[in-house]
Amino acid sequence: MWDVFEKKSAVKNIDKLPPSILEKYEFWKSVVQVSGTEGLKAFSGFKDHALKGEWKGFRSSYLNDAFRVIYQIERNEVRIFVIDVNHHDYRRK
Repeated sequence: MWDVFEKKSAVKNIDKLPPSILEKYEFWKSVVQVSGTEGLKAFSGFKDHALKGEWKGFRSSYLNDAFRVIYQIERNEVRIFVIDVNHHDYRRK
């Protein structure tokens, strides 16, 4: 079982998500809680991948063509930190 933590800034964005995207995010979260990032591979629509450049060390999953979940695995433990859920905006804040 994996723990999923959401940064305070991510929670603000999650609260503003359209209902269909929120539903997909909740499904993404349940997959991660049960089987971690390995579980995401079973769902090709998430297109989970490592990020590069200034986001090196972070990962991203698609919720749809526009929205992404940006997250980080802490010390290869069973903890996922959701950094942001946004409209495909990879600029660091």
